[in-house]
Amino acid sequence: MSDKFPTGVLWGAATAAYQIEGAARTDGRGPSIWDVFCDTPGKTVGGENGEVACDHYHRWREDIDLMRRLNLQCYRFSISWPRVMPTGRGAINQRGLDFYDRLVDGLCAAGIAPMITLYHWDLPAALQMEEGGWEHDDSPHWFADYAELIFNRYSDRVARWITLNEPWCSVDGGYFHGAHAPGVRDRALGYRVGHNLMRAHAQAVSRYRASKHSRGMISFALNTAWFFPETNSPADIAAAERALLNFGGWFADPAHFGDYPAVMRERLGDMLPRFSDEDTRLLRRSMDYISLNYYTSDVVRYKHGAGLMDAEICTPPEVQRTEMGWPVYPDGYYNLMMWLHTRYGLPLMVTENGAAMPDKPDRTGYVDDQDRIAYLQSHFDAARRATRDGVDLREYYVWTLMDNLEWSVGYEKRFGLVHCDRRTLKRTIKASGHWYADFIAGACEKTRRLASPAGAMR
Repeated sequence: MSDKFPTGVLWGAATAAYQIEGAARTDGRGPSIWDVFCDTPGKTVGGENGEVACDHYHRWREDIDLMRRLNLQCYRFSISWPRVMPTGRGAINQRGLDFYDRLVDGLCAAGIAPMITLYHWDLPAALQMEEGGWEHDDSPHWFADYAELIFNRYSDRVARWITLNEPWCSVDGGYFHGAHAPGVRDRALGYRVGHNLMRAHAQAVSRYRASKHSRGMISFALNTAWFFPETNSPADIAAAERALLNFGGWFADPAHFGDYPAVMRERLGDMLPRFSDEDTRLLRRSMDYISLNYYTSDVVRYKHGAGLMDAEICTPPEVQRTEMGWPVYPDGYYNLMMWLHTRYGLPLMVTENGAAMPDKPDRTGYVDDQDRIAYLQSHFDAARRATRDGVDLREYYVWTLMDNLEWSVGYEKRFGLVHCDRRTLKRTIKASGHWYADFIAGACEKTRRLASPAGAMR
């Protein structure tokens, strides 16, 4: 088979505002739920937070230069909602909007197409403390008002949009287990929050499609894994399918079909809220493309009473794992791409794929991360196979541009193509970054596509 990807695939990297920007109390930014969470003793490793992070807020010019040295053709970043609307509603912070104007203009000038994520988990703290955050049934409308502000400001230059990053993580980490902000442990409330997140996505997409600059593409970022059945028994195969529908289908099905998978309705009963007719209308076909964040897969077997889906994870202990403890399964990546292609029939953008590895920088900050290169190479190979077999891959974003705050586990888990020294904030391109730059130059279309709305329409 060909060792090349289809002509026209764009290659980039992704980041999130709270993980890299820093400047948490600068130029009128309000606090987010992650500021509050990190300030709570015992919630993060070492009490680490995003007060400074990578100081991207002040070093964005340097970071765009890094992107150029990496040959990036596109860059996914998120808007900090509390930086542009400090309390989440009402007053607008012009200095926050101006920062993102400078960033977008800088990317466009560099020939790097910007992709904007509207919500990467940093809900304005005021909405959480005063209204209960995403559990409030009016939260989709607050989000749509904020989204409309951002669309009106940047969609003349930005054609790639993501409403929500990984709503599964917002629910599982933030409400099922309390390991992420806002640190709640209430399963029933978690399903209600997930429901409102999907309603928020639908409302924002409706606003975008009604706007004068809606010439691009919009979706939400789906994180999910592939589940291999332990055996070829019908029981194990059915358990693996249920596990997949309960993970990827939980949020993708409503955004495409207008409702949750039937197996979730059957097994969750009244715990899973109902969409109104208007919600269903807005949700159906509210993804222009599948935005996939992929890191890992697992092996499962049927076991009665193992969770709501009677599916028990039984991944062999000898399987290679990343520093996050996540199994490395490139074949699962391929299988997942093919499943998404078959089920939803939409173009695909891989909006996150990468690995935390045990980096050991030398005295100059250089990291010879051959393990990360091997991970990326194997997953690129899987994606290439999927394109050969019919997947319409448009763009690919490696997670992440530089080492940053890995949420509640602090700064020790490193995913970056670039090493960021925690003391000096010096950026040093790792071996994987140089490898990726060469890959982009040699394996893809070399002509840079300028950042414009037309660039997303193919």
